[in-house]
Amino acid sequence: MQDAPACFAQTYAEARAKFLAAAEAAQFDVQTHVHPMRGRDGELLAMDVVRDGPGDARQVLVISSGCHGVEGFCGSGIQVALLSDATWRAQARDAGVAIVYIHALNPYGFSWWRRTTHENVDLNRNFQNFHQPLPANPGYDEIAGLMVPPTWPPRWRDQLSLLSFVLRRGVRALQTSISSGQYEHPQGRRSPSWSHATLRHVLREHGTRAERLAWIDLHTGLGPSGVGERIYAGRNDDAAVARARAWWGEHITSIYDGSSSSAPLTGLMWNAAYEECPQAEYTGIALEYGTLPMTRTLRALRADQWLENHPEHLATRGPLIKQQMRDAFYTDTDEWKRSVVSQAAEAVRQAVTGLSGAAVRN
Repeated sequence: MQDAPACFAQTYAEARAKFLAAAEAAQFDVQTHVHPMRGRDGELLAMDVVRDGPGDARQVLVISSGCHGVEGFCGSGIQVALLSDATWRAQARDAGVAIVYIHALNPYGFSWWRRTTHENVDLNRNFQNFHQPLPANPGYDEIAGLMVPPTWPPRWRDQLSLLSFVLRRGVRALQTSISSGQYEHPQGRRSPSWSHATLRHVLREHGTRAERLAWIDLHTGLGPSGVGERIYAGRNDDAAVARARAWWGEHITSIYDGSSSSAPLTGLMWNAAYEECPQAEYTGIALEYGTLPMTRTLRALRADQWLENHPEHLATRGPLIKQQMRDAFYTDTDEWKRSVVSQAAEAVRQAVTGLSGAAVRN
C-alpha cells in the first residue's frame, strides 16, 4: 500500500486526479458522471466510479466517499490508498467479491468545501418518498433563525436564545433538530438532488446482479479525533444488525438503540440499496471519523451557511470561514491520515470476509 499521507489531497481537483491515477495504475476503467456545475477553480466536477471485479459477481462491496462534500477529503484518501493496495485487491478477488468505488458522491460540496450539494441539500437526508408527506422537524422550526442568523458572528441575544433551547431541551435535542433534515424552509428541497439520481443509476448498474451487497460509506465530523465509529446503516432489522456485528464487531453502533453518536435520522442514503437492488441481501455501515469537538464543528457549519446566504462577503469573510469548514471535517496531519486508512483497511477486509463467508454458509 502507498504511504497513507501521500494518498490525500488539498483540493477536490487534486483528490480526483489522485483517484483517477490510482485507477489507471491498477488498470481499471473509470465511469465518469459529469456534474452540471463547475468547481471552485473552474474544474470539471464528477461522480467517478471504478469496479474491481466481474460484472456478474455474486458478492459486491461498495466503498463510497464525499456524501457530505467536504468530508470527501478523508474518503478520497482512503479510496486511493485501497486502490494502491495490491494485496487487498487480491484478497477480494480470491474471495469472489467485486469492489465498487464511488468517488465524490457530492463533488460540488467537495470542491467548494461545503457539506451540502449545489442544491443546498444534505444528500443523506434526501432519500425520502417525495410522493408522500415529508417528515416535519418542529425542533428546527424553533431554532432556524438562530442557527443561521442575519449577522455573523451571531448577536448575543441569538446566542442566548440558542443556549436557552439547550437548557430546556438538552444537547441531544439540539443535535437532532439540526441534523434530522428539513423540507419546509426556503433552503429546503422537496425533490431528489443530482447526486441522489446519479447514485441510484450507479447502484442499478453495479448492484442488481448481486446476491449479497455490502456498503461502507466514509464520513467525518462526529466523535473523538481519528476514531472511526462503525454505525449500522440499514433498516431496523435484527438479522441485519446481527450480521453487521458478526462482520465488523460487537462495537457496531446504531441510531435505533441510541448507541450511535448520530441522532435518529430519516431519508438516509442506504434506502437506495434496498430500492434499487431488492434482490440482494444488504449489509452496510457508515464509517464515521472524529475530527474536532462538536461545538466547533457546529459553529463552522453555521458560519458556512451564513456565507452561502450572504455571498457579498465571500471575498472578505470567505477564506477564514471556508478554512474553518475544512478543518471541521478533515484533520490534515499524517498521524490522523494513517489512523483513518488503517481502520478503513480493516473494515473493508472484514466486509470481504463477511460476504464470502455468507456465500460459503449458503
